[in-house]
Amino acid sequence: MALALRESFLRPRYHTLVPSRSGRNERNTVRYRFVVSASARDRRPQNVEGNFFVDHTCIDCDTCRWMAPDVFARIGGMSAVTKQPASKDENIKALQALLSCPTNSIRTEKQMKEVVEVNKMFPLPIDENALPGVYHCGYHSDKTYGATSYFISHPEGNIMVDCPEYKEILARKFDMLGGVRYLFLTHKDDIGEHDKWARRLNCERIMHIGDVDYRTADVERKLHGDGPWNIGSDFELVHTPGHTEGSVCLYYKPMKVLFTGDHLYKSGETGELGMALIYNKQSVSLQLDSVKKLLDLDFNWILPGHGRRVRFKDNHEKNATIEDFLASKEHLYGNVSTRNKEPSFA
Repeated sequence: MALALRESFLRPRYHTLVPSRSGRNERNTVRYRFVVSASARDRRPQNVEGNFFVDHTCIDCDTCRWMAPDVFARIGGMSAVTKQPASKDENIKALQALLSCPTNSIRTEKQMKEVVEVNKMFPLPIDENALPGVYHCGYHSDKTYGATSYFISHPEGNIMVDCPEYKEILARKFDMLGGVRYLFLTHKDDIGEHDKWARRLNCERIMHIGDVDYRTADVERKLHGDGPWNIGSDFELVHTPGHTEGSVCLYYKPMKVLFTGDHLYKSGETGELGMALIYNKQSVSLQLDSVKKLLDLDFNWILPGHGRRVRFKDNHEKNATIEDFLASKEHLYGNVSTRNKEPSFA
């Protein structure tokens, strides 16, 4: 069976792909599952000595490195613990990263009783002063290559952006925060367990028709055309094709935040804006045209699905940064397809 590029890239060398006992699915294709060898769970030699460590199943998604940068770093193409937590705050952040790791690759030598309380902390406020009511869901899913999901508390109805791994403890926290009215799916790569979340939360899913397939055929609200569209008075949906045909960003106007999915993010390696070129289903030139649209929006934050957050001083800095990014890319790529280029999530 020929593997999709995304699936084959995700498979570390310690994973084995075997047919699932469930046989064939409704599309008459063989289902496969990943089996992790025992040695994959061994401590990577790049970890420093101590309680926390990363094993060989790491997929280099970068989640732990931005959640707990004082503890985790990238060494040898994967994450590793470069310093054991030295304070209560560092210990909490390391445990939050452990719980959010999509492949359960972060482990501890001894059982941590504090993990029970840390579990109760999700969703995590992004910035209580600058972005009240905007949260990081945590619990990143292996079904989305560890994409970040967000929760927005709003008087006209709460919104979840893309899907974390389904956790009942997180669903109960959403209930306490007023439930979820809308589940906005930025594009087809990060849908995760959207159906399970939708049933549990009794929410309306929103997705562009260009990315709808057999997995999302029953999405309640399908966006057609080029938009823009609105969710209430404070949210605008901006069509940004290029990564996928139906990629859409969520613009939270009063808070000046743009949720970009896989459209645009900050690289942990360079600290500059980046695009996940290896996963593009369309041309880079089309995606760059979509990036140009962002010059007309007034926002100070980029909250991406993959990659790292960006906070600009003001709209002027945002536009100057985007213009520099466009200038650096346009002369390189033009209308070239990039399906086989290297990824850059680090």
